[in-house]
Amino acid sequence: MLRRHLLLAGCGAGLAAAGRAQSNRARFRLKYAPHPGMFRHSAGEDMLDQIRFAADQGFTAWEDNGAMGRPPELQEQIGRTLAQRGMTMGVFVSHADFQSSDFVTRTDRAYQDQLRNTMRKAADSAKRLGAQWHTVVPSAVNNALDPGYQTANCITNLKVMAEICEPAGMVMVLEPLNWYANHPGLFLRSVPQTYAICKGVGSPSCKILDDLYHQQIDVGNLIPNMEKAWDEIAYLQVGDNPGRKEPTTGEINHQFIFGWLHRRGYQGVIGMEHGNSKPGKEGEQAVIAAYRACDNF
Repeated sequence: MLRRHLLLAGCGAGLAAAGRAQSNRARFRLKYAPHPGMFRHSAGEDMLDQIRFAADQGFTAWEDNGAMGRPPELQEQIGRTLAQRGMTMGVFVSHADFQSSDFVTRTDRAYQDQLRNTMRKAADSAKRLGAQWHTVVPSAVNNALDPGYQTANCITNLKVMAEICEPAGMVMVLEPLNWYANHPGLFLRSVPQTYAICKGVGSPSCKILDDLYHQQIDVGNLIPNMEKAWDEIAYLQVGDNPGRKEPTTGEINHQFIFGWLHRRGYQGVIGMEHGNSKPGKEGEQAVIAAYRACDNF
């Protein structure tokens, strides 16, 4: 808590002196991406108003895991609103199997045709949203099949999906998820493992989504792993640990990491894949203040 208080002190003083709306108009140095509902107490329930509110606070990106399931008309409205406000559309989820182990056990034509159809739907959604990246979570592990065969099957199926993604200019980002706090038993769990799979696929449309919350829990060593996997990382997400709330509420030094990313020349999106530590408008202002503090590097 001490580090949080120190980081936020300077930001809080500025907010009090200049007024929240005015002080927050400066655009953030990195492309932090809020998600639907994060600012609903301040902006209302309408998603387009939430996007506009986020832009007014200086955010230059947006992400929406559920965007692929939204009506086409709303997808088009989201894409237009983001373009009007000069914001980048981040990820939406195109394929996420948390139950079966099909992705690492099946390579039959019927299953691969399902994957192709899913990618075609993702391409249609991406075009309406103005999106480039979409999240893929392959499936659970199968303890009756050697991990080597599961890896080979995963690579085979990703190559099939890449056949659709490459001509569409889309990038599927594979997200490894931690086993200990959230998703026990899923096939992808670490950046090193996902890096090897991306090398096996060998496609510009198959990259890594490095969620630092999940990697802190399962692997740690955040910056060294980013350095080693840098050429395959296309997207980042953050959330502090423990608790999966905004930066400065846990053990991860986001200010240091954001500064490292800036010096590294990272131009991509950083998804704000976390909840708010406090309720209501106060909690939403605390999120904004936390990112202001951590963006000060």
